[in-house]
Amino acid sequence: MITDIRVMTSPQHDPYRNLAIEYYLLRQVAEGQCILYLWRNSRCVVVGANQLAMNECDIEALEKDGGFLVRRKSGGGAVYHDLGNLNFTFLMPSVDFDEARQSEVILRALHSLGLDCLKSGRNDLTIDGRKFSGHAYYHHDGHSYHHGTIMLEVKEQELAKYLHVSKLKLRDKHVRSVRSRVINLKQLKPQLTVEELSQSLISSFEEVYGLKAGTLSAGELDERKIGEYRQMFASPEWKYDRQKIFQYSRQAKYDWGIVRIDYDLNGGIISDCAVYSDSLQADYLARAAGIIRGKSINALSDYLNDREHERINEDIIALLSGKEQS
Repeated sequence: MITDIRVMTSPQHDPYRNLAIEYYLLRQVAEGQCILYLWRNSRCVVVGANQLAMNECDIEALEKDGGFLVRRKSGGGAVYHDLGNLNFTFLMPSVDFDEARQSEVILRALHSLGLDCLKSGRNDLTIDGRKFSGHAYYHHDGHSYHHGTIMLEVKEQELAKYLHVSKLKLRDKHVRSVRSRVINLKQLKPQLTVEELSQSLISSFEEVYGLKAGTLSAGELDERKIGEYRQMFASPEWKYDRQKIFQYSRQAKYDWGIVRIDYDLNGGIISDCAVYSDSLQADYLARAAGIIRGKSINALSDYLNDREHERINEDIIALLSGKEQS
């Protein structure tokens, strides 16, 4: 049960440091506590934990323009950030994780500003069918976070320039481009500022949880730990793709996300593989490659057999067996 709520607003825009702070708060959040962390990044593309970055983003153009490629811990799809985007993170013990309650904070804040929005699909908030907020989730060692974007005044031309949105995703949503399916809040409320939006979120946070929020400052952080985590998020080993060409590649879209599996076959055995996905089940998909590696396709059902991820397992087996392709 949440009995203590806190708010922290990041005073800087370094995307690697912001993710480092988020990861630090995740590991430090106390029993019965929920932290609302508000932050903005300078120009960057943030890919999900298991995505193939080169398929999601024009990395060369982004970095040439002074932007950053960033990989987060959570699953979900790639998103473009700049200073016109306000990011939020709810952090709490996993036992208190409540996706509906956390989303209600965002919805109620927007309603208080006169913006009629609703939850749509697996992890989007929309206005008139157009997305202004995408969400993702991460659970680790008894702690969880729910984070996402709120598009206030994002440069849509740069979003379209850097992001490569899968044709499978656009086809499923019946739209022709990423720009046609998103909307900035300033298009609907031109005078809205980051400060006003932030205050509305904090007020809604207090209202939904029925508590007065305390504050956390940057001075309360362990800078040594923050530095370690920033180094990890900024490292080439973490943010860039594994550089290997595989013999085979299969890809499909399911209701749980898009998945691509690249693999080598040696004597009927999957000798090596990589699993890429925008699924919100980030941890499981990260483990899936290790489960598949060293197994024959015909025997995968003996190993991909846990009930919690039964649907994902069935779809992966069908995909690798050639029974379902897109």
